[in-house]
Amino acid sequence: MRRVEGFDVNVPPSGTGCAECEEAGGWWFHLRRCAQCGHIGCCDDSPAKHATAHYHATGHPVIQSFEPGEEWFWDYAAEELFTSGPGLAPPDSHPADQPVPGPAGRVPRNWAETLRG
Repeated sequence: MRRVEGFDVNVPPSGTGCAECEEAGGWWFHLRRCAQCGHIGCCDDSPAKHATAHYHATGHPVIQSFEPGEEWFWDYAAEELFTSGPGLAPPDSHPADQPVPGPAGRVPRNWAETLRG
């Protein structure tokens, strides 16, 4: 398939959860997928904000929501939300039975207060 700036439609997601949170034993609120390399990172409402950190580390400008039923994209470089783009390699979200926040067993009971803090 044709490669578009900031997108590689042939690269699958790096996993079903935030790569860095999985490695560190952390947790996330929502997940985002790098449209260029497939890296899965946690959103800016999550404690660690790994999706944005990935952008700053790599310069990969576009993410897509990795939540079931969400198809929007965010371009960090342009600071622009858009609702359509090239279809990325499947899957297009984490498994529907994966809890939000997640993953199961690592989310603190007071997670909502933690995010507001």
